[in-house]
Amino acid sequence: MRDFVSPVARRLGCATRPVLLLLAALAGCGFHLSSAPPLPFKTLYIDAPTYSSFAGDLRRYIASGDQPKLTARPEEAQVVLQVMSETQELQILSLTTAGQVAEYQLRYRVVFRLHDNANKDWIAPNEIMLLRDLTYDNNAVLAKANEEELLYQSMREDAVRQTMRRMSQARAPS
Repeated sequence: MRDFVSPVARRLGCATRPVLLLLAALAGCGFHLSSAPPLPFKTLYIDAPTYSSFAGDLRRYIASGDQPKLTARPEEAQVVLQVMSETQELQILSLTTAGQVAEYQLRYRVVFRLHDNANKDWIAPNEIMLLRDLTYDNNAVLAKANEEELLYQSMREDAVRQTMRRMSQARAPS
């Protein structure tokens, strides 16, 4: 007597095979999700102005991982990341023949320093400068404003990742 396998079970088995093969291929090739690089310190305090969106994004990025631990006060931290400045700039790149803006250049700049409680630099004052070009259209003002905000957000996220990479290379002063 033959075993009875329902058509639904047979279809589920056929549908899960490609997924299982894909997962096995990804595991076999060494694929893994990107994560924060390991940092050479256990605790960190972020000293930044309250309006700093960069500091907020950095705090969220660090909190999503398991290291380092963010502290509430600088005295409790092994190192302090001091965000010295964060600026967004907009510069006109080109004009149309009618004298209207055709293209902007967006600039995002963060200056920071990493030091210990003895005020010795782990990372001397350091700058991250990112640029993006934005074409402009007077007929799509709201869409271009949204695109500008998304570009600034993307630059902030890139600056956070660059800061994490730089902090992973930091060494205690001798």
